[in-house]
Amino acid sequence: MTNHKDTKDTKRSDELSKKIIGAAIEVHRYLGPGLLESAYEECLCYELASKRISFERQINLSITYKSVRLDCGYRIDILVEKLVIIELKTVEHIEPIHEAQLLTYLKLSDLWLGLLINFNVPVLKDGICRIVN
Repeated sequence: MTNHKDTKDTKRSDELSKKIIGAAIEVHRYLGPGLLESAYEECLCYELASKRISFERQINLSITYKSVRLDCGYRIDILVEKLVIIELKTVEHIEPIHEAQLLTYLKLSDLWLGLLINFNVPVLKDGICRIVN
């Protein structure tokens, strides 16, 4: 993946994050909390597609160790327009380890912005965390 830290990509990432959050709120408004992460992922992808926002799902993320690329089982839930990583959760509380996980994904992919979205909350805005690399 390429470096997306220039001003144009930063602005585009910010614009996308607003659209992504809007789509996530729509999903949460319709479904509410209490479902599996996979259900929210499917519905969020439906919303993104309906808004003609391009994305990829379940992207393998390798690491480089001593100049060797290794597949260690890391997966990005959703990558939007090769700019914004979305990590979905359905947990009681966002923990520091969840934030660290997303930050690691951002560093490994050399991307600037990620959204950590926990659907297991009464009001979705309380379950959204922006992480910047």
